[in-house]
Amino acid sequence: MRVPKRGRSALVATAAVLLASTGLAACGGGGSGGSNSKTVTIWTSVDQPVLDGFTKVLVPEAKKQGITVDFKKVSNINQLVMTSIQANKAPDIALIPQPGVVADIVKRNKAFALDSVVDMSALKKSMTAGTLEGGTVNGKLYGLLVNMNVKSLVFYNKKAWAKAGYPVPKSLDELNSLTAKIKASGGTPWCMGVQDPAGGSGWPATDWFEDLIMRYGGVQQYNDWVSHKTKFDSPVVKQAAAEFEKLLFTPGDVSGGRKGIANSNWQTVANPMFDAKPGCWMLKQGTFITGFFPKNVQANLDANVGVFGFPPAKAGGENPTLGGGDQATLLNDSKSAKAVMKLMAATDFGKEAAKSGDYVSPHKDIDLSLYPNTIYKGAAQVAYKSTAFLFDGSDAMPAQVGTGAFWKQMVAWISGDTDLETALKNIDAAWPSS
Repeated sequence: MRVPKRGRSALVATAAVLLASTGLAACGGGGSGGSNSKTVTIWTSVDQPVLDGFTKVLVPEAKKQGITVDFKKVSNINQLVMTSIQANKAPDIALIPQPGVVADIVKRNKAFALDSVVDMSALKKSMTAGTLEGGTVNGKLYGLLVNMNVKSLVFYNKKAWAKAGYPVPKSLDELNSLTAKIKASGGTPWCMGVQDPAGGSGWPATDWFEDLIMRYGGVQQYNDWVSHKTKFDSPVVKQAAAEFEKLLFTPGDVSGGRKGIANSNWQTVANPMFDAKPGCWMLKQGTFITGFFPKNVQANLDANVGVFGFPPAKAGGENPTLGGGDQATLLNDSKSAKAVMKLMAATDFGKEAAKSGDYVSPHKDIDLSLYPNTIYKGAAQVAYKSTAFLFDGSDAMPAQVGTGAFWKQMVAWISGDTDLETALKNIDAAWPSS
């Protein structure tokens, strides 16, 4: 189970300490461009089962070309890579979890474009819609997605759902109708909490906003909002907020109402969903959430948990998927590093990782039977069938906004401490002037 950065405990070590303590300062090509070393160092923070899968495929394939692959698992990779670049001690390849960091590396002229390294024509056919665009800077590909997490998902109690005969909604209107139907039957439709014990309270609400904004505004307006060309205090954001209010603030839709949302821990809020009589019926979350379900539920996910994609605004209409993942970024253009990057661009690079139950491949032509449970298979299909895969907006925004004001103002609004208009204006005011 991979928890995104905002669900993890804060690290107290600085990047410099990490460099010294792990001994990584002496590794890597540093983007020199002149090295013909047959050893290629790759830094990553992916979970160990995924890393084991990558290693099992990549190491023997590279060995056939006389190349040794040296994977190094590191913490706080974004800061660590930036520090190593400044010291000219970067790895040959880094798996970066945020597109904004990739763009920053490109801005510093420390990354190499992949357009002439990988088979772009094959990738355009193979990759999930939108994933190549997510790694493109100034018209060139710099970040190749190799590991994908999917967030536009709704989880439910599979056995109780089947017994009740509830349908899978095909539009937001149908999702509203389903919410009303569950409530009319005496149930609480939604499990929802924004409290984070690691200090990141508010982020689950930002995912809701991101999914709704991309559905109402489309890809371009979503991207404009992420870059602040479209303000928070704008019609599309208010439309998203209105839908959020309708689904979650209507009395009876969430246990405890708005105060319940504001005070409930996102890690445990869905536990009542698996009671004999479900205490709530639906949870909107990402693939990683299964690792927080009760142990008896995790023991047999296929039998206990169902999942469907968060529906589009209109049935059959534009249907983007919110998510994240790790982008392979080339920091050394040696022949060996480029050869390894080409191997990582292949669909089969993820075939062993897919078996781990902790991984979704960005390649839509991967063999779906490799996924060991219906949760990850279902999540993959949601992404592969989507019209565009869009990266988490709050992660891409400046830190003082995306993981600062946005999170805090969501809590203030949900708890009733401030009104929506004020919350949105406060987030806009937090955006840096340059």
